[in-house]
Amino acid sequence: MKIILLQDVKSVGKKGEIIEANDGYARNFLLPKKLGVEANNKNLNDLKLQKSNEEKIAAEQLKEAQDLAKELETKEVVLTIKAGEGGKAFGSVSSKEIAAAFSEQCGIEIDKKKIQLSESIKSFGVFDVKVKLHPQVTGSLKVKVKEKN
Repeated sequence: MKIILLQDVKSVGKKGEIIEANDGYARNFLLPKKLGVEANNKNLNDLKLQKSNEEKIAAEQLKEAQDLAKELETKEVVLTIKAGEGGKAFGSVSSKEIAAAFSEQCGIEIDKKKIQLSESIKSFGVFDVKVKLHPQVTGSLKVKVKEKN
């Protein structure tokens, strides 16, 4: 019996796959637990429409991420931190502080988990920080760290 999986089923298949299952397994396990539906013409057509809709949404999200990445290239975030002895920075700048300053200065929310710091910023100057906006899109943001007066 051909079955369209509605959820991932361990050692059987992933969501949206069309599998060939034994009649008993399909009737007694997959169908009653709503893990799959029979692969008839209506259900195959619904699956096709659902996949095209998901592709359209994924393409829109990719386009939005690319537009945001272009916008990030033009922006600069200014942070001020205390200076310790000898003009050295007191503490470091975290991704949480960068995200908060960016939303305050530019009005665009960025999740702190998407900001990728290779190492913490512990000095004054201008730094390029990578921001992973989408699995295929990574933007770059300039962060300027100044001494607090």
